[in-house]
Amino acid sequence: MTNTLYKKLEFDKILDILSGHAVSEKVSESIRNLGPYMSESEVSRHLDETSQARRIIEQYGTPPLSPMTDLDKIISSLGKGIMLLPEQLGGIALFLTACRRLKSYLKKAEVSEAAVAVYGNSIYELTKLEDEINQAIRGNQIDDRASPKLADIRRKITNAGEQLRAKLDSLLRNNKVWFSESFVSNRNGHYTLPVKKEYKNRVNGTVIDISQSRSTYFIEPSAARKLQEEIGLLYIEEENEIRRILYALTALVEENSQFLSINREAMETLDFIFSKAKMSLAMNAAPVPVRLERRISITGGRHPLLKSDTAVPLDFEIGGKTRGVVITGPNTGGKTVALKTIGLLSLMAQSGLHVPAADGCFTMNNYVLCDIGDGQSISENLSTFSSHMTNIIEILQTADDQSLVLLDELGSGTDPAEGMGLAVAVLEELAAKKCIFVATTHYPEVKEYAAVTPGLTNARMAFDRQTLMPLYRLEIGEAGESCALYIAKRLGLPQHMLKRAAEAAYGEHSQRLAKETAYEEDSHRQAATAPELAPADPVSASAQAHAARRIRPQETKRAPENPRCMRFNIGDSVIVYPQKVIGIIYQKANEKGELGVQIQKRKLLVNHKRVRLHVPAQELYPDNYDFSIIFDSVADRKARHIMERKHDPTLVIELQDEKGGRTK
Repeated sequence: MTNTLYKKLEFDKILDILSGHAVSEKVSESIRNLGPYMSESEVSRHLDETSQARRIIEQYGTPPLSPMTDLDKIISSLGKGIMLLPEQLGGIALFLTACRRLKSYLKKAEVSEAAVAVYGNSIYELTKLEDEINQAIRGNQIDDRASPKLADIRRKITNAGEQLRAKLDSLLRNNKVWFSESFVSNRNGHYTLPVKKEYKNRVNGTVIDISQSRSTYFIEPSAARKLQEEIGLLYIEEENEIRRILYALTALVEENSQFLSINREAMETLDFIFSKAKMSLAMNAAPVPVRLERRISITGGRHPLLKSDTAVPLDFEIGGKTRGVVITGPNTGGKTVALKTIGLLSLMAQSGLHVPAADGCFTMNNYVLCDIGDGQSISENLSTFSSHMTNIIEILQTADDQSLVLLDELGSGTDPAEGMGLAVAVLEELAAKKCIFVATTHYPEVKEYAAVTPGLTNARMAFDRQTLMPLYRLEIGEAGESCALYIAKRLGLPQHMLKRAAEAAYGEHSQRLAKETAYEEDSHRQAATAPELAPADPVSASAQAHAARRIRPQETKRAPENPRCMRFNIGDSVIVYPQKVIGIIYQKANEKGELGVQIQKRKLLVNHKRVRLHVPAQELYPDNYDFSIIFDSVADRKARHIMERKHDPTLVIELQDEKGGRTK
């Protein structure tokens, strides 16, 4: 389960990037098994080491680490009577050179007071072994300087070979007609002359080979055989001396095997630490503390797999009294990116890695559990909804008060009404478990549930209505909109289809609204002044705007008898469309059929066709309830009380129109 969740959050891709910074293949492989530490002190230690290593690199450059190719295999073979080969000894020499240079590098870094530099004290400088190998091995071959005897043998081989060639060259020059070529050939380790077939009996010697055309015989002359035998004996002596040298060097390596193992462990540890530091520099990341307190705060966070120059920083906070955040907004708004960023940065920080963020803090989690992606599988006969529910059930069984839970498109993939109910049930269960959780959804009822439930809060992803581009900016405390009809209109969906969609979604009031065409300009202005009421379907500017007017309670004209607009009473809880926000009726319908609705402490005049009854006042308040306690400020209550007794032209009660303008 853990590996699957890490892949959904793309933590495996971060580990791939980290392993790419490692020099040693073994360290690179071990990095891919890295996971969050379960001890706060351990997390803190690894974060500090990463920070120290980064400071060292910034001051002294890249450390001289060794790839340590096959070093484990070499060390494990020592003491078993085998002889190390020249290329293996050469690899050990390169490793020892790197150890010596790294020790010197860390010695310089000690002035920075970085504790990581102290690792240099555990590295042994095996200078004698390094020098012995370097003197004997050059280019993975035994050098003439390995021993005086080897140098003497090789000198004799060279001299004998020169004598042999001189003798053969003399035969070639003096009897050119006998030979098909004018040079000496080496066949099967023998120096031979290329004799034409018709002259093969003229050359006294042994036939070593014959050409494919059988026109040339390669003959080793009898005159050269003695020298050839002498060279063969010299080669045997050379081989014996080489083996003696290699066994001697192998014994010297075995004597220092313990120190080699210690150096290898130190090199691997430093390779891992400096890999984290190099990735931190590449990502322009920073150390963000991880604490036991159940709180997550991210300031200027970036998803590490997005381009840093184009990614919009994420600001996010959860913890304390707020245990759950419900993120809403359009499909293109970046909700999933925000969700993945929160989970991925949490995993990185708890794994001792720097995160691409300006500031913040993370909490220790026993699990980071997520349901992201549809998980549809033909082979396993899983639909999108079945996959979601399978994951969520497993998450609910695992999560506790130390877990972080991330749920994408909660309740999707099934009937909207049932999906909404399941979403609310899941949120209630997570809240009961007291875990920290973040969920994304489109259901307005879930937004309403989050708005009124203690411990939960709404959040939305900002969206540029003019360019149809997500801004990837998370705004905590406000619910977002899907903007589906708006996006469809901007993308060119025919007007008659928009009208039908609006009718199906919002009912009869949408018929007039869908006919209007001046939506873009007005919605842009309204988004700037009252973003929480920005409409999601084709609503006209004229349907949104109200000219400033003076309205006194005793002068308000009522609409003629109208069953639809007059059935709303003061105190009724209503839903205002198309935004689907909850409000309370504070004023009955006027002559235009406009109801006074208070939404989030703002008093608005809204056409009755855009309002649907949610909960009647009689179910919410006792008889003869004084609604001025809810709707009026202390000053307005005083003014209204005076107005009820007598007319005072100096008193004015100010309301707001839908665009935030003041009316009186």
